[in-house]
Amino acid sequence: MGQPKQTSSVTPLRAMRRVVCFTAFGTLLFGQTAALAQSASQQPVASRSASPDNRTTNNAGAGFDDEISVSTTPVATGAAGDPDDTRQRPAIPDAQAGDDITGSILDEDMRRLNTREARIDETPPIRRAGENASTAETPGIPIGTFVLRPSVTQSINTETTKDGNTRQRRAFLETDAAATLTSDWGRHQLTVTSEGAWQRNISGEGEEQPSFKVNGDLRLDLPDDTVAHLTAGYNFYREDTDDPDAIADATQQSDVQEFTAGASVQRDFGILRGTTALALNRSIYSDATLANGATVALSDRNQTTGTLRGRVGYELSPALIPFIEATIGRTIYDETRDSAGYERSSHSYGAKAGVEVDLGEKLKGEVGVGYERADFEDSRLASIDTATLDASLLWSPIRGTDVNLDLQTSIQPSTTAGESGYVSHALTTTVTHQLRDNLVGTMIGGVIWRDYPTDSTISDELVYTAATGLTWNINRYLDLTSTLGYELTTRKDGDDSRQWRAGVGLKLKR
Repeated sequence: MGQPKQTSSVTPLRAMRRVVCFTAFGTLLFGQTAALAQSASQQPVASRSASPDNRTTNNAGAGFDDEISVSTTPVATGAAGDPDDTRQRPAIPDAQAGDDITGSILDEDMRRLNTREARIDETPPIRRAGENASTAETPGIPIGTFVLRPSVTQSINTETTKDGNTRQRRAFLETDAAATLTSDWGRHQLTVTSEGAWQRNISGEGEEQPSFKVNGDLRLDLPDDTVAHLTAGYNFYREDTDDPDAIADATQQSDVQEFTAGASVQRDFGILRGTTALALNRSIYSDATLANGATVALSDRNQTTGTLRGRVGYELSPALIPFIEATIGRTIYDETRDSAGYERSSHSYGAKAGVEVDLGEKLKGEVGVGYERADFEDSRLASIDTATLDASLLWSPIRGTDVNLDLQTSIQPSTTAGESGYVSHALTTTVTHQLRDNLVGTMIGGVIWRDYPTDSTISDELVYTAATGLTWNINRYLDLTSTLGYELTTRKDGDDSRQWRAGVGLKLKR
């Protein structure tokens, strides 16, 4: 017996759904056909700007599955009905696919070894996000092919000096002037820097300390990866009362003038880098003035020193270059014998090995260890020799903070009767931190160890220095400065000396 045929209301619903689907599909198909027909009718307008290769692809007889050129897509999908749209669009210059599109000004700057110095009448560049009042450079004053950036600081200071049981206080005005002159040449570069200080006491007692120095460096960019430097300089200062060679009980110490000149050549030989340098130094000492008005002639300290240095480095990478260096020097005094009857002229020798580091803005500088010796012509003066440790590093642990570390070991000759000299170990650390966009703090700490030979009649000395300062950039051309410093000199035999100094001033720069 057969089962009856089943019927359900689901069957009509399925039929209705199929009808709706077919209707929607037909509507979509006819809409696409109309859009293709409209695109084909507008094809001549788009073909005016099409290349010959595109006209084959965009033929009006293309079917539904034919490829549509990308160049005609904006016309078909955009406001294709407006014929003025094509005329209003700016023309695009033709360019070959392999052409190099570079500007002549850019190419010229890329060929320059020196960055252009901005002229004062040029529109300043757009300030970068990281640039602020404390880091922005003044525009300077154009002088021909040079740019001059001068500055003047006027400050009022107070100073207290204590040497044993003697205490002196003074208040003084100090004027500091500095300037940098930089060339704006395509090749080579000349840089001249100068700075000076003039003091005048307005109350109390104490020795004024004027100073002035100027240095010039001419860099020559020679062929075959060769760079030469020609340098010259002048330095004037008054000898400090704490200097080992200073005259005791003098109201004014000797004025010292130093003249320097030098030349160096550096060349890269593949992974090797060679440097040869010659330096000359001339020192002239004036008379010292005693408390009773008498003078002490110090012309027997006038001398000329020449030093020849050679260095060879091996480039492991651009950031790491180990090196070895050797130096030889000769010092000749104007007078064969000084006032005490000693022949002070000498020969010096030195050698060291180290490494140069250049990690960009994070760390750069060099560290070296070696040996140095000085032999004097007078047999009564013992030779001085020492191991040396030299370092000069600039480290930026975080953005806005710079740490400068300087360590120097050197042999300093003496003019005291019977004394050859001493070994100087000097360590100085300078930390500069940007507290705010227009406020910069500086801290300086240092120590100098004057190490005399064991048979010397003079005991060793230690000099500690500490200073801090703030610079508030009122604007690009005016700064408010403040400083606070302390210096302590300790001696095994003899009284210690201390000095405190504080000041505030205004700095005008251009």
